[in-house]
Formats: sequence, structure tokens, C-alpha cells
Amino acid sequence: MGRKEKVVVGMSGGVDSSVAAWLLLEQGYDVVGVTMQIWQAEDGDTQAENGGCCGLSAVEDARRVAAMLGIPYYVMNFREEFKRQVIDYFIGEYVRGRTPNPCIACNRYVKWESLLKRSMDIGADYIATGHYARVEQLENGRYAVRRSVTAEKDQTYALYSLTQEQLKHTLMPVGLYEKGEIRAIARRLGLPVAGKRDSQEICFVPDKDYAGFISRSTGVCPPGGNFVDREGRVLGRHKGLIHYTVGQRKGLGLAMGHPVFVTELRPETNEVVIGEESEAFSTELLCDHINWMAADGLRGETVRAAAKIRYAHAGAACELEQTGSDRVRVRFDTPQRAITPGQAVVFYDGEYVLGGGTIL
Repeated sequence: MGRKEKVVVGMSGGVDSSVAAWLLLEQGYDVVGVTMQIWQAEDGDTQAENGGCCGLSAVEDARRVAAMLGIPYYVMNFREEFKRQVIDYFIGEYVRGRTPNPCIACNRYVKWESLLKRSMDIGADYIATGHYARVEQLENGRYAVRRSVTAEKDQTYALYSLTQEQLKHTLMPVGLYEKGEIRAIARRLGLPVAGKRDSQEICFVPDKDYAGFISRSTGVCPPGGNFVDREGRVLGRHKGLIHYTVGQRKGLGLAMGHPVFVTELRPETNEVVIGEESEAFSTELLCDHINWMAADGLRGETVRAAAKIRYAHAGAACELEQTGSDRVRVRFDTPQRAITPGQAVVFYDGEYVLGGGTIL
């Protein structure tokens, strides 16, 4: 009898990764559970309260599930990698007047790059997660992420930056199920996390006060500046660029007599540009830091696709044109609201992720 293939499952203490571990057991894999310790605070109460998918309560939930499933379970320390690749990046982007997506950076550099290396070092063939997505090898030989069967839970947007080598060694069993089916399996198995709510916030900023987190982390309070209109006329004073993002309407503190929106951040002059809602729409964007997935680049062609400009965006028909070795121009058929520098734009060919990049 041949050796069972070994898979390390990243267990967050939630229902999805817990059921993923059981599904892989059912498929005959040698399953090992791992929780990634990434929360920076040393204080136990702080970790338990604020750790989200990586706090002490998550560890205890994952440990209990692993014990019920009868699989080995470990906690691996990835604090240094998380600090460098996620938190420092998050702060740096906000200070530059951009709006980052730390979950994408965490997926690429911590949950995959770092975890995969350590897993392979202990003899694993694969790593697995509870993401609502599917990994498939296409006819052209390349690996790609395919949309989950649960459209409203689909997480492919946050996975566009995974490399071919990472995808080759990745399993995502939950992507074949509806969310309700996953909870039903957990209840049937008697898992203690069957009814646990999904984590929504950025795990290291659970109160969503990004500006406060950045100020506390750096010891620097970015200076205030001017709100201006498109022509540069001063409309008032803002609290600092890190308090704002493109498309924002609430919390501006401007008495304009009607709703106005942030249309641009100008870090070089420390200005926040304010405009009408119509000015928050655009039909074009440029992006860099391109990662190709289902295709190996555009090869000089103009390609039709659909693109998402944020996690909750429905996606919109567009045309892709490569304008440099690491730059793509996206032209949408219809204007899109709040195209935000620093966020990811992800290209889709039907159900498959074609690639993506960072909006300039």
C-alpha cells in the first residue's frame, strides 16, 4: 500500500477550515492541522480579544476540532513574516495615500509562501485552506483559481496573486460546496465551531480604526491639509491622508449642502480632492505588479475579460492591454465607481482568474 499524500491544513478556528480538514480526511489524505500565529501583541487578553482568525480563541477552537477529527495539530509562529509582509506594507501604503488590501498580501506571502515552505520541509505534499474557491489545472498546463460554487462567498479575488508553484501544491475542498452545506456538515459532525460567525474585519485592526492603528504603530500623526476641488480651490481642512479613501462620503466634516465624495488623494501636496458623485466614476485604470494565472500574459494582444476592482465589486466587462512588461491598461465598457489606487484589480475569463495587479 502506497504512502498517503500529506496535506497541511491552515486551521483558523472557523467552520470552513475545520470542515476542509474533515473533507480531506474523507478523501484519504494524511491530514495535519496548523494554526498560524501572526498576532503581534504579547498580552494574552489582547490576543484573545483582537486576534480575529489568529488569536488565542482561534487556536483553542482549532485545537478542539483537530482533537475531534483525530489529526495532529500544531501552532506555527509567523509573526515576523506577518509584520514585515502585511503590517508594514499596510502602513506604508496608507502613508503614501493609497488604500491597500492586506488580506491579499497575507495570502501571497504568509499563508502560502511561508506556510508552504515550512509544510514542504516537514514532508507535506500540499497545503489546504477553507477558502471558497477551486484550484484546477487547465488544458494549457497552467494552474488557475476557479470561482466557488457559492457565488456570494466566492474568495477568488483575494487569491489572484498566488504563483503557479503555490497553486500546484494547494487544495481548496470547500470551493465545491455551498456555505449552508459546510455548516450542515459541521453540525452533523458535532464540531464546536458549526455556528461560529465568519470573521469580516482586518484581523489586526478589529475596530476598523485604520488611522489610529497607523498612528499607534508608527508614533507619527500625519499632518492635516486642505480639502480641494478638482481646480484646486480650498474647501476646508482634512485630518490627514490616512483618514480617507477614494469614494468616501461619510466623515468628511464638510458642509457643502449636498453629498460630496473623495475623488483623489494627492500625497505630494497633502491634499484630498472632493467632487460630485459623477466625478468618482472612471472608465479606465492602469495597474502594475501583475500576476498572471490562467494565461501567461497577453502576448501583445488586446483581450476581453471581466474585472473586479474591489472584493465586493460585482465585476465589469472590460478590455485588457499590456502597456509594459509589468503594466496593464484596463478599459471598462461602462464607468466604474471609486477606482482606488492600492487596491487589487482582478481579471476573469469566465469562472477562472486570468490574473490581476495593483491599481496605480
